[in-house]
Amino acid sequence: MSDRTINQQPHGDPQPQPEPGALAPHTHGHGSEPDDFAVQIADSVESFVLAVTEVAKGDEPGSAVSLLLLEVSQLLLAGGRLGAIEDVVPEDRFEPDAGPEPDGEQLRERLAGLLAPIDVYHEVFDPYGPPEKPNAFRISDDLAGVVSELQHGLTHYREGRVSEALWWWQFSYLSNWGTTCTAVLRALQSLIAHVRLDSPIGAAPDGADTDDDGLTDEQLEQQAGDLMAAELGLGR
Repeated sequence: MSDRTINQQPHGDPQPQPEPGALAPHTHGHGSEPDDFAVQIADSVESFVLAVTEVAKGDEPGSAVSLLLLEVSQLLLAGGRLGAIEDVVPEDRFEPDAGPEPDGEQLRERLAGLLAPIDVYHEVFDPYGPPEKPNAFRISDDLAGVVSELQHGLTHYREGRVSEALWWWQFSYLSNWGTTCTAVLRALQSLIAHVRLDSPIGAAPDGADTDDDGLTDEQLEQQAGDLMAAELGLGR
């Protein structure tokens, strides 16, 4: 079990009353039926997990980027809804044990193989923070990590701990996967824009973590462009 890090209310403490006109904290009792909001969020989460898992199998590599763009966009809509509501207030001070975390290494490896020419992208972590150089990230690492976080909440949801699931999804959206998905979405959208606008994909900057796969930057650029052109049905 882990102690909560935000907005926890120990047993016996009075719950804060919302100000007039404000949204009430989202609550569910143990074993209570999920309301429409909880069902919709859970459906969005499960749809994303299933879709990314299917894409990673590599059965349809020609549509991988387009499908991931759609799925990440839809998940961010659910995340936006979680961010817009008042803080979810679970019943217990301590989070119940959700059991062993699923191993996402196989998913990560499959995505990395599928997206090899375009896996690495660059992003500034905090647009409101001090100026910093862009950091290198991998779409495969990011998506596998997001799936793992979402599955943690799904475990609570399937065990009937609806408030635990919503609390976790809201907290992890605000603290991690919201930022991660936003960065991945920008990378995927940029890939499609480069091809549609016939704009060459630039080579990776010096020192970027692209792994030593024996290819030059020019070859990586050509592979990335060919992959996207084939996916979108465009001749190069």
